[in-house]
Amino acid sequence: MERVTIDIVSDVVCPWCYLGKARLELAIADVQDEIGVDVNWRPYRLNPDHPPEGVDHQADLAAKLGGKEAVERAHAMLRKLGEEVGIHYNFEAIKIGPNTLDAHRLLHWAMTEGRTVQDKVATALFRANFEEGRNVGDHRVLADIAEASGLDRKVIENLLKTDADKDAVLSEIEAAQKMGVTGVPFFIIDGQYAVSGAQTPDVLANALREIAKLKSEARKGMI
Repeated sequence: MERVTIDIVSDVVCPWCYLGKARLELAIADVQDEIGVDVNWRPYRLNPDHPPEGVDHQADLAAKLGGKEAVERAHAMLRKLGEEVGIHYNFEAIKIGPNTLDAHRLLHWAMTEGRTVQDKVATALFRANFEEGRNVGDHRVLADIAEASGLDRKVIENLLKTDADKDAVLSEIEAAQKMGVTGVPFFIIDGQYAVSGAQTPDVLANALREIAKLKSEARKGMI
């Protein structure tokens, strides 16, 4: 069985990234008997200029999208797409548009415990923001998520009080931008193939099959 690695460049306040995660999980389930898939979460910030305390999310979004009606149209479409994959977006509950640097630091630390823990933290961050309306820029919320995901709460609380790994996260974001990532989600498969946007499960599954086939053929050619 071939194995492929997917680096998902995303932000935890990106609704399309949450949708992309759910669709990727369906794609992985579809190919699980053919291909082994390892997933890494990589940082990106949609709103790097947001202050540490965050902003009024509803007002900020209306200003960005061109008014309340445009926001409602976008949300209606996302709700429908979300329901298809088991996501229950609760956009009205989101009051604070956070700065997500600390959330990405938490994902960075979670990876030291392995991909399973990192994925658990990613899921919890998306759910907290989009389904529970919790502020994922708040250190208490991040500590709650860390603890529920199996991390040491006290260690995470102490790390959040420092600047630990901020430069590492920002460097990763800069590296993604230099690669040409201007929007998320962005899937980098085996470090050389790119899939942009929240593609449907069948598109993602076919991409995984094609890349696994190329790897297999390349290996045969080396023998």
